Amino acid sequence: MSQITVSLPDGSTRSVPAGTSVREVAAGISPRLAKAALAGQVDQRLVDLDYRLTSDAAVRIVTSDAPQALGLLRHSTAHLLAAAVTNLFPTVQCGIGPATDEGFFYDFVVPRAFVPEDLEAIEKKMRELAQQDLVYERQIWPRDEALSFFAQRGETLKVQLIEEKTAGQSEVSCYTIKDRDTFVDFCVGPHVPSTSKLKAFKLLSTSNAYWKGDARNQPMQRVYGTAFVSDKELQEYLHRLEEAKKRDHRKIGRDQKLFLFHPWAPGATFWLAKGTTVYNTIADYMRGVLFPAGYVEVKTPLIFNKALWETSGHWHHYRQNMFLIDNDEEQMAVKAMNCPGHMLVFGSEVRSYRDLPLRLHEQTALHRNEASGVLSGLTRVRQFSQDDAHCFVMESQIADEVEKLLRLVQRVYTDFGLTYTVKLSTRPEEFLGEVATWDAAEASLRQALEQAGQPYTVNEGDGAFYGPKIDFDVMDAIGRKWQCATIQLDYQMPQRFDLKYVGADNAEHRPVVIHRAIFGSFERFLALLIEHYAGAWPLWLAPVQVAILPLADRHLDHARSVQRRLEAGGLRVELDDRVEKIGYKIREAQLQKVPYMLVLGDREVAEDQVAVRSRTAGDLGARSVADFVRTALDEVARKGASDAPAA
Repeated sequence: MSQITVSLPDGSTRSVPAGTSVREVAAGISPRLAKAALAGQVDQRLVDLDYRLTSDAAVRIVTSDAPQALGLLRHSTAHLLAAAVTNLFPTVQCGIGPATDEGFFYDFVVPRAFVPEDLEAIEKKMRELAQQDLVYERQIWPRDEALSFFAQRGETLKVQLIEEKTAGQSEVSCYTIKDRDTFVDFCVGPHVPSTSKLKAFKLLSTSNAYWKGDARNQPMQRVYGTAFVSDKELQEYLHRLEEAKKRDHRKIGRDQKLFLFHPWAPGATFWLAKGTTVYNTIADYMRGVLFPAGYVEVKTPLIFNKALWETSGHWHHYRQNMFLIDNDEEQMAVKAMNCPGHMLVFGSEVRSYRDLPLRLHEQTALHRNEASGVLSGLTRVRQFSQDDAHCFVMESQIADEVEKLLRLVQRVYTDFGLTYTVKLSTRPEEFLGEVATWDAAEASLRQALEQAGQPYTVNEGDGAFYGPKIDFDVMDAIGRKWQCATIQLDYQMPQRFDLKYVGADNAEHRPVVIHRAIFGSFERFLALLIEHYAGAWPLWLAPVQVAILPLADRHLDHARSVQRRLEAGGLRVELDDRVEKIGYKIREAQLQKVPYMLVLGDREVAEDQVAVRSRTAGDLGARSVADFVRTALDEVARKGASDAPAA
C-alpha cells in the first residue's frame, strides 16, 4: 500500500498508508487527542473523522477549543433536533437545518403549530438520543437511490433540494444518525462523530416560516435552538437572552412612545414625537461630524427609470429586492440605495482632480422589498434611511481616504460608547470587473487598515458584487454583535456610468468610488442604541432630558419659569403639572428613564432653585437654575454617559 505524508500544525510530518482516516491520524498522535476529536481540517477543508486521506495533506485535528467547533456542534445539534422531531411526529416533512451565529434552527412541515409542551418533549427526546451515543455516519448514495428514498418517505422538499443542488452529479452525500431507521438527511456535513458529543444545548422558540423564505411557498414551523461547547457558556448565553428580553427595542419603543408600526404600512416606521427627537438628534449629530470633514449633503429622487438600475448593475443583481413600478409602459423602481443617484450627480458636470476627494452625503429614505416573514421591529424594515456617503477619489488617494474613514468611524462609535471589531470582506463568487482590479482594490483596503493600526479579520467571499469592503461589527452592552458601518471600494460603477475627471496632465481619468456608512441604517442603529442603553439614554440623546415636578399647584408659575429657562438653554424639558403626589411623579419619570428630575416646592420657589434628582444617583441636592443648566449643557457637549452634572 502506498504511503502519503501528513503535515501537522506543529511542523512535524507523519507517513501513513493511503486511505488512513482522520480518526486514525488522531489516534496515532495520542489516544487522548482521538477521544477529544470532533472533526478534522484537511488542507483548510473541514471534514468528519471518517474522512480518508488519499494524498499528501496538511491535517489539523479539530477539538472543542478550535474556532470551527461551535459551528460544527450547532450543525450536528440541528440534525439531532430533526431526529427527535421525526421520532415524535412521524408525519412531518423536514426542510433545512443550518447552524447560525446564535445557534441553529430547523424547518418542518407539520399538521399543526408546535406549542411549548412540544418543545419540552422534543428537547427531552434530543437528550435521550444524545445519551445513546448514536453515530453520525456519512454515506454516499447513488443520486437516483437518494431521490427514490426520500420520495418514498414523502420528503418532497428533500427531493427538491437534491434535484436543485446535485444536478449533473451521479452521487449525493447523506448523513444518518445510527442508521436509516433512526434519521437520515441530505447533507454534505461534516458532523461530530456521535450524539454523545452534544451536551450543552437548549431549544428556545418556534415561529412561522416559509420554504426558502418565500411567502408564496410551503408554510412551515421553524424551531430555534442554541448549543455551546460547555454548559457554562450555554448558561451565560441564556442569561444574556433574558437580559435581551428586558432590552427589546420594540417593548422599550412602546413604553417610551418612540415609534409604532401599522399593518397598512408593513415594514415602515411611524416615528412618534419622542422617537423623532432622537432620530433627528443622531441625524444632526452625523451632519455635525461630516460637514467639517469636507462632506456636502445632497438629495436625489426616490424613483428612477429601469435604465439607471441596469447601468448600475442592480437590475441584474438586486431587482428581486426592489419595489417596481409600471408607469405608462415605462418601468421604474423605488430607490433601494443612493449610489446610482450619486453617480449621476458626479457626472452632471466636468470634474477636475482639484475637486477630489468629492464626498457626497445623503439621508433620503430608501425602500427594499423584504419578505413579510422576516420583518422585525427596527432591525428588518422595508423603509429606512442611511447616513450614506460616496467619496469620489483618485486611485492614489484611496489608502489615505480609507484611513480617514477608519478614524471617523472610531470617533463616532466612541461618542456613543460603543466598541467594535473589523473584518475585510473579499471578492464574492458573483462579481463585476476583472480579478486583477479586485486584487488591487483589496490590497488598497489592507494598506489603509495597516496604516491606521486597525486589527481586522478576513471574511472571504463576502464583498459586494462591485467591490471589496470593510465591515464593522459593533458590540452592545450584553455582548451581542451588530453589523453597522461599512466601507466599500468600487471600481465598477464609475466605469459603468462612464465617470471621468480631468487630471493634472489635462487628460481624462476614471475616479474610484468609496461607498460608506457609519450608522448603517438609522432604524437599525437606533434599535442597537435602545437595547444597548436599555432605554436609559445618555443625556445628549434622551428625548426628554429633564422632567420638572412641582409639588403643588402653587409651584406651577415657578415651574413654568424654570421650563422656559431650560428650553432657552437648549434642553428638552417636560413639565408634569398633573395633580398627583410627588412620589408618583418621580416613579413615572423613573419608569420613562428621564435623566434628571427637578423637584420644586416652597423652598425652591423662595430661593429660585431646583432640587435635582438623578435617574441613577438619586437626590443631588438644591442648585440654582443657572448652575444646573450650565452643568447639564456641559454634559451634553461631552456626550458623557454620567447622569450627574459636576458640582
